[in-house]
Amino acid sequence: MTSETGSEDRAHTNAVSEKDRVESDQLYFDWLKTDLNALIDELELSDMRKHMLRSRWLDQVLWMEHRADWARNWYYRLRLTAIIGGILIPISVTVSQVAALGWVAWFATGLGALVAISAAVEEFYHFGDRWRNARNTAELLKAEGWQFFQLTGAYGRYKTHNDAYEKFAARVEEAIQRDVHIYISEIVGEREGGEEKDEVEARAEE
Repeated sequence: MTSETGSEDRAHTNAVSEKDRVESDQLYFDWLKTDLNALIDELELSDMRKHMLRSRWLDQVLWMEHRADWARNWYYRLRLTAIIGGILIPISVTVSQVAALGWVAWFATGLGALVAISAAVEEFYHFGDRWRNARNTAELLKAEGWQFFQLTGAYGRYKTHNDAYEKFAARVEEAIQRDVHIYISEIVGEREGGEEKDEVEARAEE
């Protein structure tokens, strides 16, 4: 098998893996939305409180899931590009010197630029940090929801979901505000200006 054929096979495998991951994420997202909506319908709460559950808690859970998947996918793409490119560059340089193939040298130069761009973009946007923060918040909100549904943990002393609702709503707001604080102070920082901060703060206040 030639190196070109091997590269094509690896590219095809990566494309298939990416497609499978996207489809798997979408299937899980659809199942989660349907399942949590069904659970909310079963709760003995007023229609207003069910509506608020969907508009605030469920909306944030689904948004965090989407944000985590999006950031993770970009993090993987950029990191893999940097890692694989970093491995191929010295190989390409060696081949160009041994075989005196000018185009290989140009390929190595282009690959070096691509690696540098990938590393710079990941460093600027902090996709890895965004992914971990969104995933942590999504799981925290889901865990809070499961405790509320089952009246366990922080809600174990309540007899009904109606009694536990106010505490649940307050804890959900605390989790969302904590996510916003971490995102703004530790991930976005001052580099990206105030526009994105305003967008995140507006999202938290919806």
